[in-house]
Amino acid sequence: MITILQQQVNTMLLHQQGSRIEVARPQVFSGKMEEMSIFINMAHLYIRMKMIEEVATTQMAWVLSYVQGEVVEAWKDNLLDELAKEESEVELAEQLFTKIRNDFWETSEEEKKIKQLRTIEQGGRTCDEYV
Repeated sequence: MITILQQQVNTMLLHQQGSRIEVARPQVFSGKMEEMSIFINMAHLYIRMKMIEEVATTQMAWVLSYVQGEVVEAWKDNLLDELAKEESEVELAEQLFTKIRNDFWETSEEEKKIKQLRTIEQGGRTCDEYV
């Protein structure tokens, strides 16, 4: 009969073996729609293989460290401010991936303009709130 301690040791050994597996890190995500799916898939895979036991804030910080470039810096800064103030709806890496998809997926020029209008702020309120 395996004791609880033996089970914990076996689990720990399996985890240590799994952590030795090489996993490719994602490329930097610069906000381009064509980079998004590959970035999310690679980051998701890396988290599942290498960071599964890390807390959600560490996982999200790691993902955001790969979000870089002119287009996404303001977006990332706003999200980091929300996270610091605990005002963000994003609490898990999966939610962060969903937010990236929602904020950077553009199917047409018209949708892009609509998204830009909706995110304009007037005195601290969004366009929809202002209207």
